[in-house]
Amino acid sequence: MDKALEQFLAVTEAGSFMAAAEQLLVSQPALTYNLKKLEQSLGVRLFERSSRGVRLTHYGETLYKNALLMRRLYTNALDTIGRQRAELEHGISIGTGYSTWILFLKDYVGEHFRAYPNAPINVSIGNAMRCMDQLLAGDISLFVGHKIPNLVGDVEIDFIPLGMATDGYFVHPGHPLLEAPRRLAEVFSWPTTMAFPPETRQRRLQKNDMEAQPDRLGHAFTSNSLEACLDFVRSTDAVLIHSNLLADFFRSQGLEQVETQPDELLPNWLLGIYVLPERRSDPHVVKIIRLIRERAGELNLTPPPG
Repeated sequence: MDKALEQFLAVTEAGSFMAAAEQLLVSQPALTYNLKKLEQSLGVRLFERSSRGVRLTHYGETLYKNALLMRRLYTNALDTIGRQRAELEHGISIGTGYSTWILFLKDYVGEHFRAYPNAPINVSIGNAMRCMDQLLAGDISLFVGHKIPNLVGDVEIDFIPLGMATDGYFVHPGHPLLEAPRRLAEVFSWPTTMAFPPETRQRRLQKNDMEAQPDRLGHAFTSNSLEACLDFVRSTDAVLIHSNLLADFFRSQGLEQVETQPDELLPNWLLGIYVLPERRSDPHVVKIIRLIRERAGELNLTPPPG
């Protein structure tokens, strides 16, 4: 806001030139000179002096009311610009599966909010195919998920490996599968459930999608809600198939992990970060990727092949 108006407001609200000068950290003669120039530019007197200080003239009252409005508008403009800068420089729009959300992204998002309370945060939780769909549509900046096999050739996406994860099998306490180590064939002879199976429309992103069967087929229960899958497994003999990275979390939710035979080769998959090539140089995206890699390193993942 104009400096002369700021000084005018200060004198009016302080009640004297001396008090306003101390508040503004300027000399009283300089303040008096500036407000005299303001009166000359308007062609009216704004203050009447008395032994008690100064009071506004009729013209001064009019200027004061409008200057208050101007100060409010100016402050609001600065606040809005600050929020816009925070959104541009610190806003988060990221995709993830439940494993990475629970293990380290949840804490990171909380810390980010405390550091930048005005920056908007959008987290999309789903399978890798759903996140890929959103990444290509521009709804998210990047996502953390497993490496998608057979992506169609025209999809140009960078993949930054974080490490290997293995499937785990989880059931309610007292389930017969918990009595001894099991073969995978035994595990899969029971009803199974899976969270976030790919949707049919997302198959367009993979080669030979017409031949592929939707992942929900063969499962007794699938849902886009992990909580719904947990409820189903707690109340039935179904086996939840999910990353073994969440073994401790599932234990806290009342499930137990099925022990498999030591010589069984469990399905494993490469976990990493998908990001559009043109966003790799964005300083904000670079920072998020660095923090995700640091936190993923704390999980002691099996190093990626090669």
